[in-house]
Amino acid sequence: MLRIERVLGSRLEPGLSEQLHRLEHRGAVDFVHIPVTDLARRRLLITTRGGEELAIALPRNEKLFDGAVLLLDQERAIVVRAATERWLRLEPRSISDAIELGYHVGNLHWRVRFDAEVLLVALEGRPEEYVSRLEGLIESRRVGVSVLDEDAEDRESSLSPDTEHQHSHDHTH
Repeated sequence: MLRIERVLGSRLEPGLSEQLHRLEHRGAVDFVHIPVTDLARRRLLITTRGGEELAIALPRNEKLFDGAVLLLDQERAIVVRAATERWLRLEPRSISDAIELGYHVGNLHWRVRFDAEVLLVALEGRPEEYVSRLEGLIESRRVGVSVLDEDAEDRESSLSPDTEHQHSHDHTH
């Protein structure tokens, strides 16, 4: 297991990007996909795409970010990629359904975002675990449900003027 105790810098920094470019040509750059919700953590056990286990233990003044270079030498590099955030899209069929849905989601303290008449719940586990908590509303078809990737949602909103983010608001309990 490789222990990482500091971030070397950003893949965009001129000195680092040149070295990374050379290593990329040799296929010697490995990536570690870290969920957006875990980027704020300073201690993390995770496996790179190439299968190498990492024990990340950063000092308090450092944070992980998309493009963070964790290892860079003459032979190889490891770079952080922020995994796209997934959202459970909940669409109530009526105002009373929306009120009941809001009550349940609020009591569960889920991190949510509002987009017009749709409630988006940040997925930090398997979607089935979330759906089971709202089983009655979903089974009775009072609330429609689907899963969105952050990237797919961004493409969708850029194609449709009705879903512009000026009506979206993040909210955390």
